[in-house]
Amino acid sequence: MAGISYVTPCECERKWIRAVEIGSGLRISRLADRQYRRFDFSEKLFQVSAFSSGRLSFGFRDKPLASKFRRFVNMALVDERPSYGLQVPTNSRVLAYDLVQGALVRWSSLKGKSAPDPPTAVLLHGILGCRKNWGSFSRRLAQEFPMWQFLLVDLRCHGESASLNKDGPHTVASAALDVLKLVRQLRITPRVLIGHSFGGKVALSMVDQAAKPFARPVRVWVLDATPGKVRAGGHGEDRPSELIEFLSRMPRQISSKRDIIASLVHEGFSPDVSQWVATNLQRSKTSESSSSFSWIFDLDGISDMYRSYEETSLWKVVEDVPRGVHVDFLKAERSLHRWALEDIQRIHAAEELAAEEGAGVQMHVLEDAGHWVHADNPDGLFGILSSTFHGFQKK
Repeated sequence: MAGISYVTPCECERKWIRAVEIGSGLRISRLADRQYRRFDFSEKLFQVSAFSSGRLSFGFRDKPLASKFRRFVNMALVDERPSYGLQVPTNSRVLAYDLVQGALVRWSSLKGKSAPDPPTAVLLHGILGCRKNWGSFSRRLAQEFPMWQFLLVDLRCHGESASLNKDGPHTVASAALDVLKLVRQLRITPRVLIGHSFGGKVALSMVDQAAKPFARPVRVWVLDATPGKVRAGGHGEDRPSELIEFLSRMPRQISSKRDIIASLVHEGFSPDVSQWVATNLQRSKTSESSSSFSWIFDLDGISDMYRSYEETSLWKVVEDVPRGVHVDFLKAERSLHRWALEDIQRIHAAEELAAEEGAGVQMHVLEDAGHWVHADNPDGLFGILSSTFHGFQKK
């Protein structure tokens, strides 16, 4: 399995790139000079072979003195030219992402290749999350399904994408458009979209905005979210809107993660959610104090995004599913968000109305799990999602 993170453009024709293998993944770390150096066995030496139009092609060899490159990888950097005729802003930058590849993936994004792209799944996090939420789960999928690759994305205002200065409005639709732009730049055609909570609506919006460029069939998984009005949990459960509002009142510089967790618990948020929120703190680069932390997300933008999540309705996608699209809803048994009986009945009605040839709607329940399905019951979630990848491999 290999993992690829995006890199930023550089003005270069032929330079050496040093990459360090981390666990079972591969991450580009920095440019090295052109001279040969002594490397540890855990490192590989890369050589840039081309750089044009925002795309970088390079090959690597296992040892510096090997005579031939053994494998080539092509990565999209920042190519603002839209494809497939979809109008996207030309002043925005590409989202931060990781591409986790199974061991049997041999992928090139260069046009003109006769070999088809490997099947790709896009995994989308929820509000106040980041692509790292899917890290271990995606690696497990890549091990089980080595012919697949998995694209993990930091949505706008989240994680490493928070620094991209995306123009507003910050909505479900704009977040979906960002991801559509990224997959076009990477020349990837997703076969599976998996979105948790807010990310589930983003996945539905991707289908709504750009169904035609998607391959057929395409499977969409909406994890613990409904396509319509959001109904917050009852007394004693975590409230995302209140959490965002509380965090916005906190100082920009935090002296202690422990103090933040204690403050969140004192405010009535669960210990698990409080500890999870604290993972979004990073050591401040601007502060003189080495113990100072700052948030890695844009809370103002996230507040707008959550408001859009509450208000956006995508029932039209579910009740008139495009041919070749299958939408699966997964409800957590102990969900933090109330699933109204009306919503469940409406989804079941959509199941009966969906076209039989490749299109459909289906409802699932994940036992022994709260809203954070990939953390609460990863084995159960893996078992349910695995049928999707097994199904595609048989076709």
